[in-house]
Amino acid sequence: MGDWLETPPGHHLMAWEQGLLDEVVADVFGYHALQLGLPELDALRANRMPHRWVGHTESPVGLGQGRRVGLHCLPEALPFPGESLDLVVLPHTLELSDDPHQCLAEAVRVLRPEGRVVICGFNPASLWRWRREGLPTAVEWLHPRRVRDWLRLLSCELAAQHHGLYRPPFHTPGWLVRSAWMEAWGARWWPPFGAAYMIVAIKRVRGMRWVGLARSARQTASSGRAVPVLGRVPRVPDNPAP
Repeated sequence: MGDWLETPPGHHLMAWEQGLLDEVVADVFGYHALQLGLPELDALRANRMPHRWVGHTESPVGLGQGRRVGLHCLPEALPFPGESLDLVVLPHTLELSDDPHQCLAEAVRVLRPEGRVVICGFNPASLWRWRREGLPTAVEWLHPRRVRDWLRLLSCELAAQHHGLYRPPFHTPGWLVRSAWMEAWGARWWPPFGAAYMIVAIKRVRGMRWVGLARSARQTASSGRAVPVLGRVPRVPDNPAP
């Protein structure tokens, strides 16, 4: 997607995603964050975590620059232990992966409980999908409903979903400017049909907790009082022998 991002529609997409990502990741707290793919987008610039990585599958040259660390890895096999990251951002990573489901499962694996995953993608139910000229050809357009189903299977809870880019992908900057009115109109009248979407999900880990009588018995035992022992009560016959 690198060459396409230099076109007017590519700049339009980058501007929308960059502005929204700055809002979404700004209040995510923790210590370790990872942007996996699309290094042209600075997805973590508004985040304040002390350790931030940019992982990608191409050459890692030119990504250091002090504040961003280049990490050369495969999205289906991340070099992080399980439950070690607080935030993972996937900007069009699933669409460019050979195995998008495994890529998402790997991102959830390295997330801590209550950690967040942010996914950016192209919406196949949009004007851009029906006008494929001049758009990235190596991208597999994944419907947001399909991504939500995968997240649900991976024990992630949907926190937010955003849609944008309602104007056609004009390659003339003037036409993009003249059609800017379609953004507000589309966001009001057909919000699910924007050309791009962003999904924010939280990793949930369900555990056991004391409830009801068991909790009361535990509290009584900790206070030092005697705890009644519940046993089996013998059954009395209906017609006892004389």
